[in-house]
Amino acid sequence: MASLYELFVLYPPVALISATVLGLVVGSFLNVVIYRLPKMMEADWKDQCCELLEQEAPERKRFNLVTPDSTCPHCGHAIRAWENIPVISYVFLRGKCSACGGHIALRYPLIELTSGLLSLFVVYHFGFGVEGLLALVLTWSLLALAVIDFDTQLLPDSITLPLLWLGLIVNHLGGFVPLEDALWGAVAGYLSLWSIYWLFKLITGKEGMGYGDFKLLAALGAWLGWQMLPLVVLLSSFVGAFIGIGLILTLGRDRNIPIPFGPYLAIAGWLAFIWGDTLINQYLQFAAG
Repeated sequence: MASLYELFVLYPPVALISATVLGLVVGSFLNVVIYRLPKMMEADWKDQCCELLEQEAPERKRFNLVTPDSTCPHCGHAIRAWENIPVISYVFLRGKCSACGGHIALRYPLIELTSGLLSLFVVYHFGFGVEGLLALVLTWSLLALAVIDFDTQLLPDSITLPLLWLGLIVNHLGGFVPLEDALWGAVAGYLSLWSIYWLFKLITGKEGMGYGDFKLLAALGAWLGWQMLPLVVLLSSFVGAFIGIGLILTLGRDRNIPIPFGPYLAIAGWLAFIWGDTLINQYLQFAAG
């Protein structure tokens, strides 16, 4: 009897469908992470402040990525299993709570669908092996970081730092780039934005970015190697300009409202991870010609 891995190898459509379904399910979980993790961080900061001020921290109900169960934000209706099927439940419920009829934000199925489609493409590109599974982990992490930073201007250490260490470990075991390139990629990624941060602050007296951006670029350097960092920074500038102008034109976003850099780094890092060598080779051919 063929193993699951052999089944995926012998029948690529099965692997692609499985990757899409897995991506949809993970996307549903990412919705929980995106919503709850910043709130967990805020509660932890408040507890630390109380400890520093030698005050008793207020009692709170248990709140983490597992507890409590998901509920409707309008009426508190507990989301049942059949109401939590990625994308399908949203379509079946017509975007409304089954109890109170309150509107369910479109972003939830969009994140699930994005995760599913990206997972489909990643497995198509890398195959359903160890390399493909690792690429999925990176993709899901970058998706979560991009949306969290866009919402809250936070890049949680609980995602960026494990992603950095995982990149180094993966490449130590012969993953995507030599370990030496990954190590110096992490160092150069952090120090490059750290230097820009302090230079900007010395000149203007303002903070142009957060420390989370340093850690995210360090993580990307650990996965992609130092050679890809210039491409990541360049692509992030193009992505940022494109999205920023789009937000101003379509949503009337105030030009004075700070726009987080993390989503652009995440998108650029993923593009460089998938097509980095191709983009660099095409640029060199264009420059030489």
